[in-house]
Amino acid sequence: MTQQQARQPGLDPGRSAPQPAPDPKRHGEGVFRGLATGAGVLILVILALVAAFLLIQGSPALFADPQKLVTQGYGEFASWVLPYAFGTIWAALLALLLAVPVAIGIALFISHYAPRRLAQPLGYLIDLLAAVPSVVFGLWGSLVLAPAARPLYQWLNANLGFIPLFSGQASGTGRTILTAAIVLATMVLPIITSLCREVFLQTPRLHEEAALALGATRWEMVKMAVLPFARPGIIAAVMLGLGRALGETMAVTMVLSGSREITLQLLTSTNPNTIAATIAQNFPEAFGLKTNQLIAAGLVLFLITLAVNSIARWIVSRRAEYSGAN
Repeated sequence: MTQQQARQPGLDPGRSAPQPAPDPKRHGEGVFRGLATGAGVLILVILALVAAFLLIQGSPALFADPQKLVTQGYGEFASWVLPYAFGTIWAALLALLLAVPVAIGIALFISHYAPRRLAQPLGYLIDLLAAVPSVVFGLWGSLVLAPAARPLYQWLNANLGFIPLFSGQASGTGRTILTAAIVLATMVLPIITSLCREVFLQTPRLHEEAALALGATRWEMVKMAVLPFARPGIIAAVMLGLGRALGETMAVTMVLSGSREITLQLLTSTNPNTIAATIAQNFPEAFGLKTNQLIAAGLVLFLITLAVNSIARWIVSRRAEYSGAN
């Protein structure tokens, strides 16, 4: 703000400029504002309706007598859904562990290392990868990745079996929680890469040029100027990728032969299943209280995903405005 603007009466430097009133002669502005407001309200209404449906349909299982659930082969709801909630979070965390370093590396290569002729097509390719249907990833994981990874799993089990993650009897099919995590990592890779790339490109060029002028190498400039500036955006991208991995259904269903177990072993045939895959596998045959229990499990997944996305939105809002100019 200039000194002349600061001297103007009634102008508070700590407040943003007031929004101009809509021109009554321009009817299109009012129509557009109404449509935009209605769209925002509609999203909230749909979200509330989904939550209400899950709560109403799942409440018979949430408040049912545990004995009734036991007689139908499920058991008390909390103890029944806990292994599936663990499997959901465990598979998503493994996917992020595999995807995040690769995604950040690709994003840095596109934004700061690759020549323009290569960076632009590579960026389009990454964006197109996000449009591949999940069923295609599921087929690739079950028919190609699982058999190809089987020798690697056996080697890890034979040489690193003393580590709890690689202990136990290695699966003979390769369809393990680690295979499912690799498929999920491939699916969330485009999301994290695209968001990180855009955040890296928002780094003020003055900061980059100042680091280079002080004698920093390209990597030192990235480490001192780009990564600290982009840290909130990277965290938000990771959280959004986590939300995508938590809700994936078809790919996990086609790859993973899960069970109601809580285990950290990555290579065995006994694997924890996810909530989404459990619902997809059991819902066609469910009836009565079983249907209500599966819907209640969907409510748990809805709350987990909503919490993850809310945290991501909060992180993004902390750095809504970037300082500096490109």
